[in-house]
Amino acid sequence: MLSEKEKLVISLIQDDLPLDRRPFKVLAEKAQISEDELIGMIEALKKGGVIRRFGATLRHQNAGFKFNAMVVWNVDESDVERVGRLFASLKEVTHCYYRVRTHIWSYTLYTMIHGATREACLQIASKMAGLSQIQDYQVLFSRREFKKTSMLYF
Repeated sequence: MLSEKEKLVISLIQDDLPLDRRPFKVLAEKAQISEDELIGMIEALKKGGVIRRFGATLRHQNAGFKFNAMVVWNVDESDVERVGRLFASLKEVTHCYYRVRTHIWSYTLYTMIHGATREACLQIASKMAGLSQIQDYQVLFSRREFKKTSMLYF
């Protein structure tokens, strides 16, 4: 279980960092702890596996990646581990999930890819198909974004 102080630190760092020369000092003041204590807590939470990573989030559309697509893959259950790890290792893939096959939807692996053009996304999917030897897939392009936020836990 997390302490109240740990929950407070997580709530402070899950949003954008303050635009300040010492953003952790600003956050530490909000938490009423020292900057060193805040940084130490973040490091401990990361080392303990509570925080998976701490980094910048790129707004891909503002960076020139105007197209994104979910590529769904029909992967045999016996091959999900191999293909999932392969796809997860590719820099072009930002998300990779395994889901249970249903009687009306045969796709089990879901990957998100981004590209500057529609054709770039199609080329990425084709490359993935070649690497994985999975030819039964669909590229589902996003048409409109209704909401995109990071999860807020506390």
